[in-house]
Amino acid sequence: MAVVEGVAAPAPKVRLRPRGVSRREQWQRRLPLLPALIYIIVVTQIPFVVTLWYSFQNYFFDIPGGAHFTGLSNYTTVFTNAAFRASLVRSVVMTASSVIVAMILGMAFALLLDRKFLGRGVVRTLIITPFLVMPAAAALVWAGPMLDPNFGLLNYLLTPFGVHHVAWLSTHALGSVIVVMIWQWTPFMTLIVLAGLQGQPADTLEAAKVDGAGALATFRELTLPHLRPYIELGILLGSIYLVNAFDAVRLMTNGGPGTATTNLPFYLYQQVNYAFDVGGAAAAGVVTVILTIIVATFALRMFARVFQFDEAAG
Repeated sequence: MAVVEGVAAPAPKVRLRPRGVSRREQWQRRLPLLPALIYIIVVTQIPFVVTLWYSFQNYFFDIPGGAHFTGLSNYTTVFTNAAFRASLVRSVVMTASSVIVAMILGMAFALLLDRKFLGRGVVRTLIITPFLVMPAAAALVWAGPMLDPNFGLLNYLLTPFGVHHVAWLSTHALGSVIVVMIWQWTPFMTLIVLAGLQGQPADTLEAAKVDGAGALATFRELTLPHLRPYIELGILLGSIYLVNAFDAVRLMTNGGPGTATTNLPFYLYQQVNYAFDVGGAAAAGVVTVILTIIVATFALRMFARVFQFDEAAG
């Protein structure tokens, strides 16, 4: 008896409509975010568009006639201006030296605070206190009670070593501003590195100790690679904030003596308030924003790397 096998007809494809929300429900969910979006646009985007428009205009406060279009002449002046280039280099020096030294000190403090000792909680609170002080208040405290040539605490402490009445803000202006930045940002670096240390697996350290690895070898081979994403994150975030530092420069040295402490933000301030050059200041501001966006892009990539590192470790 022959068995005839028939080929079954393919079943008709049933198109399943994916479950989702309607367009009305999507707008209802986005509606509570609309005030925040409008606020961000009004506070940040509209002023930037106005600044971009002024960057193509020749406009001085003290010259009648208003603004008139000049094309890219302001940008040409910015890139050929020696004062702008000097302020750019000075910003890089101030930011790089402050961030690097603050990170080194932050790592040292974090390694100490990661150990158990009596009063560790109080010491942690005291160490992070400088980061909680407003930058303007910190600059005024350092400019007066700390660095005053006649009544400053620093000169008083250095008197036994033969240091008398040193005008730090005149003779060592740039170094004084950098010291204040380091003082204020070291706690931030300490917190980031301390978070990384507390996330390090304890069994790995115990295994290294059992194998006879010393403290230096354990730090070099295990702890430092583990802390690398956190160190990079702290450096990039600190760079983003410190490249825009203005309070310490304005309140401690006012950009001087001469232009010894004039960085990019203070250069923009001078262009508007001293030279009344709105167009030139706007062009320099746009260039500064572009440079900041470049640094922020690296910071966002670093955030992604840290998150991936945490997921892999988990």
